[in-house]
Amino acid sequence: MVFNGNKSTIIGLVFLIAYFVQFFLKIEWNWLLEIQQQEMFKRWSGLFLALFIVFQWMFSLTRSVKGLRKYNLTMQNAHKWLGAISPLFFYVHSMHLGYGYLLLLTYIFFFNTLLGYINLDVIKNDGEWLFKGWMITHVALSLIITILLLFHITMVFYYK
Repeated sequence: MVFNGNKSTIIGLVFLIAYFVQFFLKIEWNWLLEIQQQEMFKRWSGLFLALFIVFQWMFSLTRSVKGLRKYNLTMQNAHKWLGAISPLFFYVHSMHLGYGYLLLLTYIFFFNTLLGYINLDVIKNDGEWLFKGWMITHVALSLIITILLLFHITMVFYYK
């Protein structure tokens, strides 16, 4: 793999590794952990994460809607950079991985994030089968994340 000109991939990998290092070494900022327990903070940081995911879907729109294609390169760049810092967004919302479906959501979120970092610009392969396989996997995981996010929001507001 060549990382030339893929600063977003390098920065993203640093944030992703940092998230798991803090998790496994149990490095916690007590002040952040305390505010993460507050209901309003969880809701606002969760709203931010949900809006981030909605914004990431905008890239698909610029690729598929003819009138929006002129914004494709700008959105692709924003998509990559926001994806790169997404472990930071997740960390602000929760230092922990969660349990049950939240653990599944977390694993899929971070795997899809990693998959985004190792995109076709990084791999430097123009093979059609690789492009289609990578794209189908990334979009399918994004759909699963979105469905689990909606389920999570429903559970949070139903049981609170």
